[in-house]
Amino acid sequence: MIDTSTLFSVNRSVCGRPERLSVIVRECLKAGVKLIQLRDKTFDTAGFYKNALLIRRLVKGKALFIVNDRLDIARAAQGDGVHLGQDDLPVKAARAILGSHRIIGKSCHSLKQAIQAEREGVDYISIGPIFKTPTKPGYRPVGLKLLKEACQRLKLPIVAIGGINMDNIKLVRKAGGRLIAVVRAICKAKDAAKAIAGLK
Repeated sequence: MIDTSTLFSVNRSVCGRPERLSVIVRECLKAGVKLIQLRDKTFDTAGFYKNALLIRRLVKGKALFIVNDRLDIARAAQGDGVHLGQDDLPVKAARAILGSHRIIGKSCHSLKQAIQAEREGVDYISIGPIFKTPTKPGYRPVGLKLLKEACQRLKLPIVAIGGINMDNIKLVRKAGGRLIAVVRAICKAKDAAKAIAGLK
């Protein structure tokens, strides 16, 4: 279910102007990005839901749409799944709410967490932040060594995330990362289409 292309996490606070959100999503789809995640730690529920509906409409039939953290919005907006953090609902509870046909991913910051997530039955695991990133200000980078270990030990698809850009993406690939998630590398780019093409 998870394509081995670049993944994109849409973060409203990083994208800037509200209208830029849809522009960037369209550019991603045009460039062949196969999974788009909506992430927002600051927006109210109504605004989050409105943006989820917008992205769902844009990506339908073109890419998978994952909602970060919010199971209620993932279900209400008919998203393809949800991405859970370590402090979110347990995977078993999320599965009971979303059903077996939806995708569930989980953020992991250690090999122990990743192994546990695989046992819990997630569909994919994200490892990060690989590098320092303003998106995760309270987290120390886990580095490429953890990514390499996770890719070697686990059978599930593993997404590398955190501070990845054109300057270091080759290092991530060399460490075994085949699924790459980015936020600022696209949101903050002067030319989103060029940035996407370069990353892919």
